Parts: sequence; C-alpha cells; structure tokens
Amino acid sequence: MEAIKFQNTVHHDRILIAFIFLFVDLSLCSPSQTQGELPYMTSDVKEVAGKSFDYIVVGGGTAGCPLAATLSEKFSVLLIERGGSPYGNPWVMEKRYYGFSLIQTDEFSSVAQDFKSADGVGNCRGRVLGGSSAINGGFYSRASEDFIDKVGWDKELVKDAYTWVESKIVSIPELTPWQTVVEFGLLEAGILPYNGYSLEHIEGTKIGGSIFDVWGIRHTSADLLKAANPKNIVVVLNATVKNIIFEGNGNASETTVKGIRFIKSDGTTDQIYEAYLNQPKNCTSNGDVILSAGALGSPQILLSSGIGHREHFKKFSIPHVLNLKGVGKKMKDNPSIAVLVDTNPQNRLPDPPQVSGIAKDLKFIIEGGIIPTGFNATRMPIAAKIAFPVSEGELKLSSTDPRQNPSVKFNYLADENDLDDCANMVHLLERVAKSESIAFYLGVKPQNNLMTSTDGQRKFCKANVRTYYHYHGGCTVGSVVDNDYKVYGVKGLRVVDGSTFLESPGTNPMATLLMLGRYQGVKILREREHV
Repeated sequence: MEAIKFQNTVHHDRILIAFIFLFVDLSLCSPSQTQGELPYMTSDVKEVAGKSFDYIVVGGGTAGCPLAATLSEKFSVLLIERGGSPYGNPWVMEKRYYGFSLIQTDEFSSVAQDFKSADGVGNCRGRVLGGSSAINGGFYSRASEDFIDKVGWDKELVKDAYTWVESKIVSIPELTPWQTVVEFGLLEAGILPYNGYSLEHIEGTKIGGSIFDVWGIRHTSADLLKAANPKNIVVVLNATVKNIIFEGNGNASETTVKGIRFIKSDGTTDQIYEAYLNQPKNCTSNGDVILSAGALGSPQILLSSGIGHREHFKKFSIPHVLNLKGVGKKMKDNPSIAVLVDTNPQNRLPDPPQVSGIAKDLKFIIEGGIIPTGFNATRMPIAAKIAFPVSEGELKLSSTDPRQNPSVKFNYLADENDLDDCANMVHLLERVAKSESIAFYLGVKPQNNLMTSTDGQRKFCKANVRTYYHYHGGCTVGSVVDNDYKVYGVKGLRVVDGSTFLESPGTNPMATLLMLGRYQGVKILREREHV
C-alpha cells in the first residue's frame, strides 16, 4: 500500500501526533453535564396569560436559554419559545440522525423552518427549544481574540462565560474515520499549522469541541436551563410572539415597554394573549423584554411592533412607534461554496464536522461532513465560507403573521471584494477536495485538474453560492442597540442574539452566542446589584 504523501514534510511530525491523538480515550474528557432538573415547561399559553415577570426572554434558542437561566438566579423569568421541546426527538438528540430535521419540514411545526432569501438561496432556522443548536452540526469553537477586542467585551467575563457553557454541554469529540481523512486533506492542502484539539479560533487545522457527547447525544442550549432556579422561571413552548406592548405614559420623548402579545404557534385559534413586565414600586430599575429570537426573528418582532424605518409600516397598517432606521439593515450571510467528493449518493451514517481548516488570516473556513439528502441517501461535501463578507442586504416584513418568515435579501457576492475572495477560496477548496488523502479513502484516482482561471472561479462562485447557515445582522450594535444591548430610544427592551453581530464570530457563531447569553445575564445581574 502506497503511503499518503504530504506537500509539506516539515509538518510530518505534527501529522503523526494528530494520528496518535485520534486513538486516545477521549471519553475521559466529557463535560460534567449539567446536573439538576429542567424547569417547568408548558404549552398551555393560558397558564402565563395576564401574568407579570421581572424579565421576559423571547426565544429559547442558542442565546436565550443561557440568558434566561442566568437571570432566574435572582429574578422571575418568562422564557417564551415558538417551537416545542427537543427532548425525546431522536432527529434532534441523536448524532446518527444528524441532518434529518432539515430534510422534512413543514410550515408551522417542524423543528427546522425553511426559508428562501430573495437571492434564491435556500436556508433554514431553528424552531425548537435550543434553537439552531438543536439542528446544527454541533461544532463548538470560540471567537477570535480580535473579535472580542473589536466588540469591547470584558475579557475576564467572556472567559468565565465560555467556561460556564463548556463545563455543562461541550465534549472533546472522538474523530470518525471520515473526519480523520478530512483532517489529513486539510493538512495536505497546506492549511497549517496543525493545532490538535483547540477551542480557540486560530489559523491552521484543528479539532473543535462538540455539543454531541461521546455517546452521540446532543446537548443543546436547552440543557443550560438545568442551571436555572426552577422557582423563578417558566418556559412556554409553542407560543409565537406577535409584537411588543408599550406604555401609554403620555411622554412622547420616551417609549417604555410594558409586555408582549403572543399567539399559539399551531394556528388553532386567532386569540391573542399578553404577558407583562413587573412594575415594582419605588424602584429606579425595572426588568426588560429581551429579544433572543435570532437574526430573522428579532428584527421581525421589532418591525411588527412599529420600531423601524417609518416608510416600512404603511403597507401593513402597523402603528409607527419609533423611527429606528437600522432595524432590518446590515443583514449578512457568509457566502459558501460546497463540492461533493463522492460520485453517487450512498447510505452512509451522517457525520457532522469535527475538524476545521482556518486559512488566509482567518478569512476562509473549510469543513467536511456526511449529510443526508433523503432517509436512505447521503452525500459527502467539503464546504468553505468567507468569514468577513462585505456585501450586505436587508430584512423586511412579508406578512403580519409572526409565524411566517420575513423577506430577506443578503446580496451574496455583490461586492467585488467578496467575489475575488470567493475565487481564491475555491482554489483552496479544490486542493482539499482533490487531495490524495480523500482520493485514497474513496478508492479513486487523485485528480489534479484544478481550475486555474480566476474568471472561471468567479463564474463558478456566482453559479454555486450557497449558505453556511451563519446569517446575522438586522439589530446591530451601534445602529439598533447600544453596547449594553439596549434598543435605542426604548426603555425596557434589549436584543441579545446573532442579529446584533456585524460579523459571524469564530468558525461558527454557536459558542459565542451561548457565551453571550450567559455574559449578558451576568452583566444585568451585576447592574441590578448596584441600583
């Protein structure tokens, strides 16, 4: 048998170390999964209708669950989620069914909700407690130090928040045979150095953390609710927030939030329910409604509540509350290109990414997996994304029904810089996909017919651009919310989720969104201590 040849023999020792690393018993490195019981959950909206809470968190997703759990340490919290529970659903909870939740969706009840951008690119969003952490590949990797510096977060608190999350739901993965091959393919393509297992976002090839444990069970953000104070939190499932209620305080210069209006997600009734913020007497600091409904959901709720550009509301007869022009703007989705390395569909076990190649000053992210295209068919893509796209778009309402997707356009590759980056990324992607390592694993002859024409690569990008599912923006810091994630011009309203990001952190945003929920929860608790 001919040995696999690597382009850079200087790093051969690192590759051997990587190979040995695969056979270490990593089951010893699992997290001490969160002990305790999940808080009370109900799908009966009447149980909370008309009641008041210190905080109302809208969206039990990647950021919303750790945020609600943290706030419940000292305050009463209503966590309202438009989807159902992930528990007991094997398509969500078991690694062997990874991707199945994305191939069978419906309009109002599936755990993943499809949408197609105005660019014509298909996409999806989580609709289940745990949000997108319940339907994604589970790859866990922190933001870069540069990202933390740019957003101005407290580094010690960031570290503590990451560690809090990781101790509860993150494991070191045992690489599958295919992930081992992908790792070698990345190294063969020159994505160096080899960093082994690392949660840091650094140049080179690495093994990341996973929210799948060594037994193949997914630990979504919903597991973090086990850390909540059960006496202080109620989780309402299958309830969709329609809009925000504002106080009629007669002061035109100040808009104050009173609560939320919501409906049953299944559409069995048109009845609208309400829940309110507590209004404690002799207190200068009240609680907040906090939107954690994601990059589509949070701007959609603000617009449905009359917060946004004045011209947007005429079509839907929505009373205009605040002329905040940034709502729905700066929408970005990282352009991605994927190539299939297998020739035909086969019935392999689905395999989410465990290894990532980070190249060109953190600009390109490359991963591989095995994804189901049907219940008895899988394909083997190697996919890459541009981490810092310039092109941006806009989100608008398409309906006053909060269960319907808003309209969004990302303008993929509209900026020439993005198109140039994509052409360079395709060259690197091909080197990985056509590596000797992958060819050997598939039992095919290595291919050297790489695209050499920049013009051809640009055309390939335009014809094949897709999503990496890391869309963000719509309520960005500096235009919609301040550095404390408070909505400008509104008292008692914050946004804490990926809609606030100007760029997607790390290889993917999940780790940082989990951290952000904990981070902001701790900050709010500290603020209230000093009032």
